[in-house]
Amino acid sequence: MGATMKDIARETGLGLATISSYLNGGNVREKNRIKIEEAIEKLHFEVNEVARGLKTNRTKTIGIILPELNNIFFSEIITAAEDLLRSHGYATMICDCRSDVKREEEAAEFLLHRRVDGLIMMPTGAEKKVFDRFRKSGRPVVLIDRRMENGDCDCVLVDNEGAAQNAVRRLMKKGHKKIGMITGPDNVYTARERQRGYELAIQESSKARSAQQSDLKGKTDRTDTKLLADGNYTIAGGAKAMRKLYEDNPDMTAVFISNYEMTVGAMMEINDLGIKVPEQLSVIGFDNMDFARAVVPRLTIVTQPTEEIGQAAANLLLSHLEDKDETSDKTSDKIETTETIWLKTGFVEGESVADIS
Repeated sequence: MGATMKDIARETGLGLATISSYLNGGNVREKNRIKIEEAIEKLHFEVNEVARGLKTNRTKTIGIILPELNNIFFSEIITAAEDLLRSHGYATMICDCRSDVKREEEAAEFLLHRRVDGLIMMPTGAEKKVFDRFRKSGRPVVLIDRRMENGDCDCVLVDNEGAAQNAVRRLMKKGHKKIGMITGPDNVYTARERQRGYELAIQESSKARSAQQSDLKGKTDRTDTKLLADGNYTIAGGAKAMRKLYEDNPDMTAVFISNYEMTVGAMMEINDLGIKVPEQLSVIGFDNMDFARAVVPRLTIVTQPTEEIGQAAANLLLSHLEDKDETSDKTSDKIETTETIWLKTGFVEGESVADIS
């Protein structure tokens, strides 16, 4: 039979209340903590997590829902989040919904029934009902890389609009005027923001060359739709979109590709079409330093701070859980507020952009 709390009490000379407080994550004096940990190791004591969860209404588990587990952007973020959560004593339960809204809803329901303490997710769809039940049950939710109207939960975002705008501006400074863009799905927040950044940069250039006014809100008549091709945030989609842009725009001198998978697909298609980069076509891609360095010539890319994103999401969740601990035995009039953390993208200069000015 395994050791019990009473055995630890006899070994340390401490009361059961002190030992229980330690085992349930409460504050104990440093000297008592050392005694308890030494006794646990000596007696090979194992915490019954199920029993502790029932008593504290905590499972020390965080649910994570991803659109694609094999996506390097998501996997880097989750690695950083998981490392931080683990250092605070939390395990993670990860669900890959494979960019399917129904799977996403099923994953949320599954995690709810597993009584996870909180949820980190990157929603595939635009429906907030997926995480609404978590919010209503009092469990914190943090969204990564997505923002939803009236979602009422914390978000960690990067400036996607600014990233795309700056990428296109760089091409323009090198003399490029006919610039294509491989876009993402309309129902994805980041795709819309990146396309808007592209359109704003095009409008800026048009205004600089013309006295005519343009409406900077929403879509613009100045955007040549032939220079936009949807790559659906996939490798195959990126390849197909690249071929379409090339066939529809023989005078196109540059292309901005707005996510990593599409960048891979587009570069594969560029090779198949025999297009020379940057002599015939300048390219700016998105994310994955390793791929950018492996391509010849090295790709110029927009980079996202994946480690910072993951850590920020974990810290937001932990702050809510700690606040909950502090107010669990008190009546609180505190009004819940949501927080959005904005992080900056980076830019790595490669050899894939020609100066034609």
